[in-house]
Amino acid sequence: MMKIDRAHFVPPGGLPYDDAPQSIALPLCCMQYRFGATISAPHMHGYCLSLLADYLKPGMHVLDVGSGSGYLTAVFSVMVGETGKAVGVEHIPELVDRSREAIKRGPAGKLLDNGHLEIHVGDGKQGWPDAAPYDAIHVGAAAAELPQALVDQLKPGGRMDLVIINKLPDGSIEKKNEMGVRYVPLV
Repeated sequence: MMKIDRAHFVPPGGLPYDDAPQSIALPLCCMQYRFGATISAPHMHGYCLSLLADYLKPGMHVLDVGSGSGYLTAVFSVMVGETGKAVGVEHIPELVDRSREAIKRGPAGKLLDNGHLEIHVGDGKQGWPDAAPYDAIHVGAAAAELPQALVDQLKPGGRMDLVIINKLPDGSIEKKNEMGVRYVPLV
């Protein structure tokens, strides 16, 4: 997390280093904001990284569903490096554009340029099958049901942190609820 500056991912006037979620909404005009998107508090990013750390080694593949600001996707990309791949999927096109711009300001920018980091507009429930299978899948949104498409894209032996989902080597699924927070809905 120290390699990627959160300030690049929080709009002007935000408090990027406060341990609280920050709005990444795009202004429509003076006082109105479009979408309720936020960048999670740093401690939540740290917690997600600790849950996925064993699946974010150099050469591994990671999917970030609901990539929003792009911050965590950028952190993932630095962890998996030039021999791995980090893919972000976000359904709001303006946030995808903004996240790409923010990523280019830091060390993950070269990974974006060389294709080891990708950010796409898409339906998070569908994941991004073109780069599957993934060692790790982070879901930064709440889902009422487990999206089967994401499970299908998880490599046997991999981990998803929607709830903690381990796909065991035999292909069976083990679920654990570790996240005691609320996320925006997975749409």
